[in-house]
Order: sequence, then structure tokens, then C-alpha cells
Amino acid sequence: MAVAKGVCLSHISRESTDITRLANFYKETFGFEEIESPDFGFKVIWLNLPQAFSFHLIERAPTTRLPEGPYSATSPVLDPSHLSRGHHICFSVSNFDSFVQTLQDKGIKTFQRSVPGRPVRQVFFFDPDGNGLEVQSREE
Repeated sequence: MAVAKGVCLSHISRESTDITRLANFYKETFGFEEIESPDFGFKVIWLNLPQAFSFHLIERAPTTRLPEGPYSATSPVLDPSHLSRGHHICFSVSNFDSFVQTLQDKGIKTFQRSVPGRPVRQVFFFDPDGNGLEVQSREE
């Protein structure tokens, strides 16, 4: 069995019924920059986090029947304390305390914890579509 070599993160895609709202959240919260998006025949917004990866936000097809995220699922899990064992994307920041304060100032419900035996702090929360997010502290 072959193992892929030279692997790195290229992009993450999320679908949404309101990609403009979602794009604004990621630009305002994490500093993503909007970049040129190809014409796929449906609405997309491409965001880039310099030196990291790209985020592709795709307009959800109106015929999609799957739940958009925990907020729209049949049995929603709205409590961010469940995210450490659920689907989420993780970013790391060097300004953890001020970042968490910004989330709280925006009224975003969060759950914080520390990684046992390591000097890493974590905060879990949801984006506007209910996608799970984690942000870890990073010392620089």
C-alpha cells in the first residue's frame, strides 16, 4: 500500500445557504482574505489565509436534503462542549486571550479547556451555520 508523500492542506470546503454571511464571519474572526473565484455556474466565495490554506464556501444546492450543521440537524448538539469529540476545524492563534474575548464580545457561546499535560488552551464554538470550530493557543 502506497503512502502519499509531500501532503499538505490545500483547502477546506463548506456549503451554506448564505455564503456571504459565512465569508464575513471568517474574514472578521480569523482574517481570511477574499480571493478571485472561478465561475462554476453556482455561487462560490474563495477565502485565503496567507501562508496557511484556502477556504471554499459553496452555495448549497436547493435540492440538498442533508442537514447543514448541528443547528439544522434532527438532533442538534448546540453545546460547544461536545465539539472536542465531534466534527470541527481547528486553527491556532498566538493571541488566545484577546481572541476569546472578541468571541465573547460578539456574544458567541464558547467552551474552554486546557490540554492535559500540555501548555495548550482550547476554545470551541460554532460558526453561523453550526460548523464546529476549535482555536488553540500557540506560543510564539
